[in-house]
Amino acid sequence: MTDSPPLTRADLQGSIRMTDVSDQPDSVRTAVAKGTVVIGLEAFEHVQNGTIRKGDVLSVAQIAGIMGAKQTSKLLPLCHDVQIDGVEVEFTLNAERHAIDIRAFTKSNGLTGVEMEALTAVSIAALTVYDMCKSVTKEIRVNDVHLLAKTGGQSGNWKSNE
Repeated sequence: MTDSPPLTRADLQGSIRMTDVSDQPDSVRTAVAKGTVVIGLEAFEHVQNGTIRKGDVLSVAQIAGIMGAKQTSKLLPLCHDVQIDGVEVEFTLNAERHAIDIRAFTKSNGLTGVEMEALTAVSIAALTVYDMCKSVTKEIRVNDVHLLAKTGGQSGNWKSNE
């Protein structure tokens, strides 16, 4: 019989608990996540031209993504409150797909990783794009939010095959 890894979010009786990271050493940890918001031709042209009625979509979404990363532990049960040292949220307009590609980078020096913070930054930025563009169209899709890479911590470095 193969030994299973220890449960980190539940005990053997199934009770939920926050993972104890107190015995882990501080280390520099980073994460990169990405996602895409497909907004359609009309909304894309409005974003590109800066004519969405609510204002500058990408600037507002950038601020929202950064704020989202900082609030991750309040949004996700059992997620540690991480002292974030840096958050970057970037956008690339994809004219061929009428989409906005979102990339977030998070960095911390601490006991636990910042993957959830990067994923939250992308998700909140994407939802902000949706909110700001919904007056133009409801045919908006948030797609493929996922982790691209992470560094540091017990599990070491990891990079997606993409």
